[in-house]
Amino acid sequence: MVSMDDAVIARLEKGGKRYEVLVDPDLVDKWKEDHESVTLDDLLATDEVWHDVKNGERPTMEKLEGVFGTTELAPCVEKIILEGSIQLTTEQRKKMIMEKTRQVIADICMLGIDPQTKMPHPPQRVENALIEARFKADPFKPVESQVKDAVALIRELIPISFVTVKLAFKIPGTNYGPVFSIVREDILKEEWLTNGDWVFTVEIPAGMKNDYIAKIGKRAPDVAVKELK
Repeated sequence: MVSMDDAVIARLEKGGKRYEVLVDPDLVDKWKEDHESVTLDDLLATDEVWHDVKNGERPTMEKLEGVFGTTELAPCVEKIILEGSIQLTTEQRKKMIMEKTRQVIADICMLGIDPQTKMPHPPQRVENALIEARFKADPFKPVESQVKDAVALIRELIPISFVTVKLAFKIPGTNYGPVFSIVREDILKEEWLTNGDWVFTVEIPAGMKNDYIAKIGKRAPDVAVKELK
């Protein structure tokens, strides 16, 4: 478990009451991308849901059941983190923004090229363009979606292009929720089949293809994927 000193509060406001858990700020993003890659024991500082962590106030079992539909810890934690907010200190937020910005720059340099030279842009050039465009990374938003936002801002400052691929996925409808949460910003079109399967198409940088398929496969083991021409 993360120590109490290093943990931050994840908070959800419901029915005029707060519901809080203590989480490791460095693992929240990884947990959001793949719940199974981070155990609750690693993510949490305590295995409890609180009304007010600082004052030691706990909700009753009836309150938890009424708000979350269960008293089990895992689904309560999931709802609090996904629907609530993370309370970071100024120093923690600054550190996480710097790290996420570094990841965005690295991905742009890896996936994009200067169409004039057919070569990757140097990291310093990308960083300078992001500064000029006043791009600010979100410490908890996935890197992939932030790369899109960043590129949209700096296209007018430096020439940049990506080789992209279109992928069509078919997954069982039972896996819709976990998969939709990580692909919703990439979806070009989608449909439900009569057998209950969900089919969707995305367009992504070619360099992300294998990682993208693997990420979806972790949440939908029976996924079928086809590269479209």
